[in-house]
Amino acid sequence: MSNSMRDLIIGEAELDDEEDDESFDEETGEAREKKRTREQDMNDSSEEDEDDDDEEEMQKVREGFIVDEDEDDEEIDENSDGERRRRKRKRRQDRKQEEELDEEDLDLIGESIGDWERRQPSQSKFKRLKRGHRDDAARGAERRGLDQMFSDDDEEIEERPYGGRSNRAAADEFEGFIEEDYPEDEDELQRQREDEEVARPRDKGISGRVIDRTGLDRDALDDMDAIFGNGAEYDWALEVEEDEEVRKQEEQTLELKDVFEPSQLVEKLLTDEDNEIRFTDEPERFQLDRKPFKHLQISADQFREESLWIANLMWPKKQLAGDLQGPFHKAVGKVLENFVVEELEVPYVFQHRKDYLIHARKTRNPEHRDDPEAPEYMVNAEKLLTQDDLWRILELDIKFRSLVEKRNALEKTYDNLKAVAGVDDDMIPRMIALAVDMEQLQDLQDYINFQYSTQLRDIAAMNGNTRATKRPSAKSSITDRVRRARAYKFVRAYGISPDRLAQNALREGERVIADDEQNLPIDLADSLTDADFPTGDQVLYHARQAYAEELFMSPRMRKHFRVQYYQMGEVSCYRTDKGLRKIDEAHPYYEIKYLINQTIADLARRPELFLKMMKAEEEGLVEVTIRLQNEREFRRQLHAEFASDNYSELADAWNDERQKVLDAAFPKLEKVIVKGVKDSLRTACQEEILKLCREEYLKRLDQAPLKPKGMILGTTPRVLALSNGMGDPNRDPVFWAWVEEDGRVIDHGKFINLAHDESQRDIFADLIEHRKPDVIAVSGFSTETHRLVRDLESLVQEKRLMGPEYLDPETDDYRTDPLDVIVVNDEVARLYKDSPRAQAEHATLGSVTRYCIALARYLQNPMKEYAALGKDVVTLLFNPCQHLLPQDKLWKVLETSMVDMVNLCGVDINEAVGDPYTANLLPYVAGLGPRKATSVIKTINTNGGVVNTREELVGDPDNKKLPVVGPRVWNNCASFLSIEFDSTNPTSEPLDNTRVHPEDYELGRKMAADALELDEEDVKAETDENGPGAIVRKLFRDDEQEKVNELILEEYAEQLEKNFNQRKRATLETIRAELQVPYEELRRPIVPLPPDQIFVMFTGETKESLSEGMNVPVNVRVVKEDFAIAKLDCGIEGRIESHDVNLRNGSMRDSIHVGQTIQAKLLDINRKDFHAKLSVRREVVQKPYKRPTDYDQHNDTWDRRLEDQDNEDMKEKDKTTGRTQRVIKHPLFRTFNSTQAEEYLGSQLPGDLVIRPSSKGHDHLTITWKVADGVFQHIDVLELDKETEYTLGRQLRIGGKWQYSDLDELIADHVKAMARKVDELMGHEKFKKGSLADLERWLTSYSDANPNRSIYMFCINPKHPGYFSLCFKASRSSPIGMWNVKVVPQAFEMMKNQYPDMRALCNGFKLRFNSEITRQQQQARR
Repeated sequence: MSNSMRDLIIGEAELDDEEDDESFDEETGEAREKKRTREQDMNDSSEEDEDDDDEEEMQKVREGFIVDEDEDDEEIDENSDGERRRRKRKRRQDRKQEEELDEEDLDLIGESIGDWERRQPSQSKFKRLKRGHRDDAARGAERRGLDQMFSDDDEEIEERPYGGRSNRAAADEFEGFIEEDYPEDEDELQRQREDEEVARPRDKGISGRVIDRTGLDRDALDDMDAIFGNGAEYDWALEVEEDEEVRKQEEQTLELKDVFEPSQLVEKLLTDEDNEIRFTDEPERFQLDRKPFKHLQISADQFREESLWIANLMWPKKQLAGDLQGPFHKAVGKVLENFVVEELEVPYVFQHRKDYLIHARKTRNPEHRDDPEAPEYMVNAEKLLTQDDLWRILELDIKFRSLVEKRNALEKTYDNLKAVAGVDDDMIPRMIALAVDMEQLQDLQDYINFQYSTQLRDIAAMNGNTRATKRPSAKSSITDRVRRARAYKFVRAYGISPDRLAQNALREGERVIADDEQNLPIDLADSLTDADFPTGDQVLYHARQAYAEELFMSPRMRKHFRVQYYQMGEVSCYRTDKGLRKIDEAHPYYEIKYLINQTIADLARRPELFLKMMKAEEEGLVEVTIRLQNEREFRRQLHAEFASDNYSELADAWNDERQKVLDAAFPKLEKVIVKGVKDSLRTACQEEILKLCREEYLKRLDQAPLKPKGMILGTTPRVLALSNGMGDPNRDPVFWAWVEEDGRVIDHGKFINLAHDESQRDIFADLIEHRKPDVIAVSGFSTETHRLVRDLESLVQEKRLMGPEYLDPETDDYRTDPLDVIVVNDEVARLYKDSPRAQAEHATLGSVTRYCIALARYLQNPMKEYAALGKDVVTLLFNPCQHLLPQDKLWKVLETSMVDMVNLCGVDINEAVGDPYTANLLPYVAGLGPRKATSVIKTINTNGGVVNTREELVGDPDNKKLPVVGPRVWNNCASFLSIEFDSTNPTSEPLDNTRVHPEDYELGRKMAADALELDEEDVKAETDENGPGAIVRKLFRDDEQEKVNELILEEYAEQLEKNFNQRKRATLETIRAELQVPYEELRRPIVPLPPDQIFVMFTGETKESLSEGMNVPVNVRVVKEDFAIAKLDCGIEGRIESHDVNLRNGSMRDSIHVGQTIQAKLLDINRKDFHAKLSVRREVVQKPYKRPTDYDQHNDTWDRRLEDQDNEDMKEKDKTTGRTQRVIKHPLFRTFNSTQAEEYLGSQLPGDLVIRPSSKGHDHLTITWKVADGVFQHIDVLELDKETEYTLGRQLRIGGKWQYSDLDELIADHVKAMARKVDELMGHEKFKKGSLADLERWLTSYSDANPNRSIYMFCINPKHPGYFSLCFKASRSSPIGMWNVKVVPQAFEMMKNQYPDMRALCNGFKLRFNSEITRQQQQARR
């Protein structure tokens, strides 16, 4: 075969079946369809064509072999069992192939899952011709009938579907298909035939011929059939089995969950539950919130109860006038009706039901007497409910549903007890009806489980549910024993029931006085002994415990305790031993370490304090206790309610016994109540911080796009954004990006040294002249960005770079102003620059350039940038204490802020369909959510990709438009989805581009007609000709929107309320505003960042982390005669005057040196100019820094005595060493031992350290630093030139090699230098994570796979901190070698040689290894 022919055949073999559909007529040269029949597919030859297809076969070709199964069945003889079975198999095969998802289907489905990758076939399609039918036969044949089990006849070729499986006999599948090039040499030809004979002995049979492998002739086979039968009588069994298989296969349909992992479906919201939410006509957020109570039905009485319950909870915080309580209750009820009955979301209620949120008072106008033109009445409106209140009502609605569900469960339990066990306890239904929170209902649940545990177990056993009730505790078991024994008579002898005692304490009903028994307690106990309690003391003790337990379980007694603790409770902290050492003055929990006697009201004013307490208690640092201020008086009053009024020895004995009962019950009640109070107080404090986070997020969202000069608010600017990233703008590149008003990135690049390079400054000026931006945006990650801002401002002034021209409204002339340089809040840009979303959108751009793009887009629309973050928004800082909040609660409350602002601004639905950034806003539209938003976009695209009217969203069958949302969801979202008005389109509705809801369109049209002074006939004529929106369209066309200001809306509102019982006064005002300026920008203009915020953004230092009075390490950069310049760690520069230095020889240069790291006191910080004043005088630096607090530590709320005692204890001699604990005045000093230091650093970052006392004596210190996770190095520091035993030495020496003048220099030049080297090594490509054993296994595997290659890798040595192991393997047969690499300041040390960086280290290893090999070879020759 020639090469060209072979290439042709192989090329054709690489095609799919469908690629052979078209060929050319050899006679006419025209293209013709070429689909082969099944018979042709099997017998096709390269030498001949089949031209004898009949009309029926041609019809099959045209129809693509799609034949009605019923028609096929009609052609088959009903009596032909074999044919029927074969047809069933064929249908089953066809159905199976149709149900299988092809590759394109899988690819389409996989587009919704980002990390999904289609599984590749195990064999390439390029091998199709080579595999042929033999491969098909290997896949297994279909089940044969019994009459075919002993037959070697092949199945009919026509039965196999096109491209399907084949069961042909073993014959050469390529025989006659490819013309062979036979060798001309006879010897070669004979040798080739012999090779084929050996290679394929089974191919001796001829295709189509029966090969009898049994050795029997046909007569013998016929005799065998006559004797044993051919199995046809069992065909019915096979048919039943095949029918069952067909049925099962029909039931099996391939779904997404069959293709993708469940976690992927959950992540992409594609589960069955998500689809149910997506297609249910109910607001998505309502469905999610009410999911636990989906089947709970609220009755009318419960609805009224809920309204009153919510109003009572909210009223105390509203601080409204007393006469507004009634209107307030009505407003709450109306809002609740909107939520529950009408299923309207918060934005809808706030925008379109405003009249029900305010209370209007109509009073006579006194000026009307003197001025008849003045209004006769004045309307004073009081706002009853804010938008925050609406979200609060919605939250309380969910809590009430939980309350009702719990109450229903309790009522059901009590009804079962009453019906089955005959229990009649009036207290339970009364208390259930009075319960107003979950704590009270839980008290009742505990009481029922305790009091009627036996009956509950019996009921559960009757129902066959032995797990329905909890296993009784040991205490309840003992109480049951007491109840069954005679000792229970002693319990009743206390003279008053626990519930009645609780009623006395609560002042409920008439006071009942306890009756005394006639016998002394001990005598009565002796008379009640039995087998369970054989002695009087046992009776006395267990009866006392039983009564105390009943008192503890009493719901009313718990209520009494709970009320007292909320009113008179005091919260105190007591540090644990762990907290004593870990919480020092620099610790964020120090402000609570000795905090005591905080009332509930105090903590309500500072909720972050209690959250810190609870967090510190979880970490084992403090113990939080709650005590009653009047505990002694409370106990006395409780005993007075329990004691009898008799005066006798007998009465005193019983009262003493009652006191012992109270003493036993009090700790139990205190424990359970304190736990509940803590939980409730924590929730209340969290809600306060969450509220602050919501307010702060709303402020950031409430920013309109930066307004270009001369434009209206809301116009999107063109932005040139620049950033130096972490670099120095004088040496490193400054990256820039140009972003058009539509968000497209048109150009980008970088500048070098804009401050001094004149050519770069000219290029910058040319860029400004060419692009003409509206503003220059700048930000960065370091203090150096402040220098870039100043350089840009000076460049604008020097080059006179002006912004675009604009019309000055004062002079009515066009003018230009110098370009504004604005520092942009970069919190979103920092998250965006390296995110997968940024890399997908701008894969070819660098990180800093993507950062610039995000800065520009932030100025163009901050709300869109925050929306694009999704749930990552919780990583932004809105409150210093938000880390103490649950993340799910924080996300939920931040979502409400976004929902409010998105619905205030509205979303252009057509823009959202085409722009992913705008589409990010859709989930926050009222009624929608992430699931419904994707469905909305998908359905709109199905409908053609454009929405023409709001009404079209609920479907338009006439124009074949599918419903995008259901009626309820549409009612919520309609007014917040805007559609741009097209004046050239007669069907365009102008009100669709306003905040007016479609239900109020008639009001808007009426107002427009009245403003245009059109009578009814004019209106009818206009609308008949141009449609319902004609009047408003005419108002816009004639540019007479201002006329709506002349309308008196009070009369409109009165008529609507009188005739239709609709309060629409505020709605009419909204319509008037929208008729004048449709969808006016209501957000506030972007406000430039204040200097303090810019300082925090560039330096990362807040007022808590860097403030006046702190001691900070500084590095001296410049030393002059009368001053010095030093740099802080955060990057700002500080000035040290000569009088702030302890001068040596009267000279600054002799006192401090360039490059020296010293400790300095921060005297003043200028956050605007990024400058500080410092002092390094010894007496100033030694003064400790005291963190300011918002409370007086000298009153009774700070445990000064314990604080002083702890400080004294720290100075006592250490029990193990016999030496006094040293205290070094340094922020990193801790009085830790090695174990405590490692525990403390365990949660810190690599490179962090602590300074601690040394066990070697007072002339030593130890520095413990974290090398890596679980690896800590302890460095011994020898102190020299010490003034006293306890002062720090003036010289610090490490290992006899390195010497430093103070701790800050040692930290910067030794520890931090080594940490940088560790980071360099661990970030190198030759570093391997894991243990030494893991690395050795990896090296062995690598050498096995690459026998002739050498390999070396590094791994950390955890047994010797500061060391790494360099492991190498020269070849597969070589053993694994290992050399140690030590990290030292500024270098790596190996084999007593130092290398400055990883490149030098790797090269040094190779040279050293080669020299070792050479030396060994030379020694071997000798």
